[in-house]
Amino acid sequence: MELFFDLVYVFAITQLSHLLLDHPTVWGALQTLFLLLVVWWAWQYTTWFTNWFDPDSLPVRLTLVAVMLASLVMSVAIPGAFGERGLMFALGYVAIQVGRTAFAVLALGASHPLSGGFQRILAWFAASSVVWVAGSLFEGEARYALWLLALAIDYSGPVARYWTPGLGRSRTEEWTIEGAHFAERCQLIVIIALGESILVTGTTFGEIETSTATVAAFLVAFVGSAALWWTYFARSAHNASDAISQALDPGRMARSAYTYFHLPIIAGIIAVAAADELVLAHPADPGMPASVSLILGGTALFVTGHGFFVWAASGRVLWSRLVAVLALVALAPVGFTVPALALAVAAALIVVLLAAWDWVAYRRHVRSQKGAPA
Repeated sequence: MELFFDLVYVFAITQLSHLLLDHPTVWGALQTLFLLLVVWWAWQYTTWFTNWFDPDSLPVRLTLVAVMLASLVMSVAIPGAFGERGLMFALGYVAIQVGRTAFAVLALGASHPLSGGFQRILAWFAASSVVWVAGSLFEGEARYALWLLALAIDYSGPVARYWTPGLGRSRTEEWTIEGAHFAERCQLIVIIALGESILVTGTTFGEIETSTATVAAFLVAFVGSAALWWTYFARSAHNASDAISQALDPGRMARSAYTYFHLPIIAGIIAVAAADELVLAHPADPGMPASVSLILGGTALFVTGHGFFVWAASGRVLWSRLVAVLALVALAPVGFTVPALALAVAAALIVVLLAAWDWVAYRRHVRSQKGAPA
């Protein structure tokens, strides 16, 4: 059921990627980022929900199907969210958050240990929903201002532990979850985002004229996607899954490592996917603001998010991530003087070296563990 549910978010990520490509400007990137924050919040709260409620039971399954429909409506409205489909987008998002949470409150009753938390969450979403709908009825700056306020309310809820008059605050200990399931769900959304990168690469390459430059761009795009996958899954995903399964307060770790720090990982992958399409279409053209920002900025977002994810899951600071980000920043001035393909090669090489460094460090750790005295 959860895999079926994720199909809607495959479409949502595709919509976001295409929106970014259709508006390759700073303003377009900010709009895409805003909408990604909304889509991510809708998916994340459903992940928390299915961690506590059995998706194989009939009422929960019907609720998830209804949330899927609302998610599809929201996703369809993404290209026109700041235009004529603002109300459609806002109503879809509000229906997801308020409808799912209201079901949880009614299903749990008043005596269940989770009921207080869901009551507080419902109060927060009810408050923000008024602002979301109100914003959709305005145009231009008024909509931007109201929607920013609504998003700020939604994102500050976990940080404020959903303080609600008369109900107080939630405790992270109340958010106890099945850690392995939660980690697996977040790993799947990373795979979905990487799938968009593969889809863009294959579709674009199939539509353009074949040449040495386009073949090279195709291979670089694929190697870059594989390196992103390797960086995330070769070691850190498994280690973090073990850590959250054994954590004394898994809810706190899920909030930081997965709910918040996976967002830049997903955003980075989407930006890299958009960059792959630009490079495939114009591999020999000199770097433009859009291509340079997407190639270097997308990669830096992923690397930064992954570094924070590992830190939140294990307490380890990966200085290699800082070195990689500094290298990407150093490439920015060069990016405007070399072909887009050359810049893509440099960015992909940095991620490949990062993945190789992690693998060598992991193998060294394994050998030291085998050689340790019993």
